[in-house]
Amino acid sequence: MSKHTASPKVWGAAYHIPGCKAAEVREYLDIREINGYSMQYTPFHVSATTSEPSQKEASFSCLVYIGLPDNPQFLGPQDQQPLAEHILKSTGPSGENREYLYMLDEALTGLSDESRDEHIHDLARRCRELEQAHGGDLGNTVRDGVPGTLKRVGSTQEQEEVEREEEMQ
Repeated sequence: MSKHTASPKVWGAAYHIPGCKAAEVREYLDIREINGYSMQYTPFHVSATTSEPSQKEASFSCLVYIGLPDNPQFLGPQDQQPLAEHILKSTGPSGENREYLYMLDEALTGLSDESRDEHIHDLARRCRELEQAHGGDLGNTVRDGVPGTLKRVGSTQEQEEVEREEEMQ
């Protein structure tokens, strides 16, 4: 098991979507987050370390997509090393899982002085070490747990087509 425990805070960025774009963005996110995530509204609290004095105590309702424990994809706590190995070999319609992990680690570390997530940071470190140790040769790529041909998609419409094809197989 991981030695890391869940933080009482979850860090992220909030985006204001103009009303005229809200339906388009929501449709895109509903497809991107299709794998069992549930939509929830939660209070978003602006970091006390923000550089904008007027924002220091700001709070507003924010739509988020959350993978809850009843999601079939939710695996619960796992040992970090096998998880890092799995991430390195896994790819989804949006790209390589390791790339997502590395960008998430960088984004969380850059949000504020207190936002670095130790679990994510440790996982990214382990993945980088494994990549270095294997010289980039990580074996067969796995997509949704099944080795096979990977399809990169460039639009929401292509994403829907790929997912429909996979459901039919």
